[in-house]
Amino acid sequence: MNDLARLASGLISLPPSCGPVRLIAVDGHAGSGKSTLASRLSVVLKDAPVLHLDDLATHEELFGWTDRLRDQVIGPLSRGETAHYAPYDWTARRLGPPQTLEPAPVVLIEGVGAGRRALRPHLARLWWMELDPLASWQRGRRRDGPALSAFWDGWTVAEEQHFAADPSRPYADALVRQLPVGYEWLEGLRTTAGANHSVTHREPPRATY
Repeated sequence: MNDLARLASGLISLPPSCGPVRLIAVDGHAGSGKSTLASRLSVVLKDAPVLHLDDLATHEELFGWTDRLRDQVIGPLSRGETAHYAPYDWTARRLGPPQTLEPAPVVLIEGVGAGRRALRPHLARLWWMELDPLASWQRGRRRDGPALSAFWDGWTVAEEQHFAADPSRPYADALVRQLPVGYEWLEGLRTTAGANHSVTHREPPRATY
């Protein structure tokens, strides 16, 4: 069993945090690798549902989606019900067809702000992708290309303002560094309170990743 599989097995054994669901948040700067980690974990967890916060954000409300997340996702999951939300189409600039999110044993939430203050009480675990903002944003800009450079200029300012007002990293259970092969997991600031201790997990490459 590889290390992500061992990690996934540990998640299943956690107490539920939102109704019957164990909500696992993956936060970090844009471009830091959140969606990749969430996707890999979803596979190991036999297609665990993943909520991408890009689907809740809009051009007008990059970080103003807290109420919609609470009403459309957290509320239903806390009651053991299927959540329904309309993902935002970033090209058409309008909401798309409704999507469902089942109250599975583990549900992954990934995106900038996944560990925000309003969401933390509902989380079983909060992980922070440990990559500094400039390196993360450079990766994101390369991924999206020059056509979105103006959007990135505005995004980086909004992201800095968000984390200045509502930081996630100090409350993370683990800091995750993406390596050429696998990940390194460091105990989060909330867990260590400054202790110098780390645990390393390396994940062998898999074709499905």
